[in-house]
Amino acid sequence: MLATGLVALGAVGLLAVPLAGSLRAGQGTDLAFPTAEALGEALFFDPILSRNRTQSCATCHDPSAGHADPRETVAGHAVSLGDDGASLGDRNAPAIGYARFSPIFQRLADGTLVGGQFWDGRARDLAEQAGGPPLNPIEMGMPGSADVVARLAAEPDYRAAFEALYGPAIFADTEAAYAAMGAALAAYQFTEAFAPFDSKYDRWLRGEYEMTRQEELGRVLFFSDQFTNCNQCHQLRQSPVAADETFSNYEFHNIGVPANGAARKVNGVTAPDLGLALNPAAADPGAAGRFKVPTLRNVAVTGPYMHNGVFADLRTVVLFYNKYNTKDAARLVNPETGVEWEPAEVPENLSLAELEHGPALDDKRVDALVAFLRTLTDARFEDLLEE
Repeated sequence: MLATGLVALGAVGLLAVPLAGSLRAGQGTDLAFPTAEALGEALFFDPILSRNRTQSCATCHDPSAGHADPRETVAGHAVSLGDDGASLGDRNAPAIGYARFSPIFQRLADGTLVGGQFWDGRARDLAEQAGGPPLNPIEMGMPGSADVVARLAAEPDYRAAFEALYGPAIFADTEAAYAAMGAALAAYQFTEAFAPFDSKYDRWLRGEYEMTRQEELGRVLFFSDQFTNCNQCHQLRQSPVAADETFSNYEFHNIGVPANGAARKVNGVTAPDLGLALNPAAADPGAAGRFKVPTLRNVAVTGPYMHNGVFADLRTVVLFYNKYNTKDAARLVNPETGVEWEPAEVPENLSLAELEHGPALDDKRVDALVAFLRTLTDARFEDLLEE
């Protein structure tokens, strides 16, 4: 039922390319960036969008690191460092491959909130999301949208591209020009570079790869309604062999993730992260502690995990889920800390129906699930997989 609700969205946002109707064809062949995609790609790698010109979109979403942030800080890899060289966030920068498949933020007919961008869905779509980091004081730190637009307008190649693609008067309207920047960045993220569907799993679907026995066991377990709870939230399509499976139903759930104490010691944050409750459009009394279900594509190479990067290892994540169904005392210990799992940062609104679905897992099945999750790695990132 959960996945079906999204399938019914059709072209409302799930698979349709938004913004296409608002883009104009590039005028002439002498432009440095003749298409919105080309303009977006240039902007994605340009530190011009950050106050000190030290940080681009690609800094926190590095294409050589699965579109995640590979930089190490005093908080490890859990959160990202800002353009000022000192500020640290409180959430893990999500890998943005396949982000285009998240539907626009909305409430389905049954009341379920789905979609949007960011962990709390507060950006309606990719274009709106792209406008967030440049103005965030602990990220790119630009004073305001007018400052960003002024920088873009001062660059001849950018100015020519914006005027050709969005109209000759685009820079006369600051907010329209800023929105156009977001549209271009979104257009780039709609290209195949971000969602090639060429992992071992995809090749297996096409008969081009033969899974190992362990990977196949993990696949069967993952899609099982009886032996795991994985597909309760991480299966979009009804068919377990759908070619466009993105491994998220784009809903919001509180799975009881503990606070990341190590990150909190250095970023100065003391208030609990309320997730969806911080999204003004949510208006849901049970929103506290709920975060958007992420895609599992490239999950094996884009750790650390959870919205706050609290777990370093993918196997730890599987064991964390398993703690809801096991009575084995040894399974109630976090292998990364050697002590019992810490309590949920927000203990209300736990999605227990999903979390307690299925039996406890033994080591063989835990390892099989991890092996299967590794097959979801895009071909160009396979060299990032640790043995």
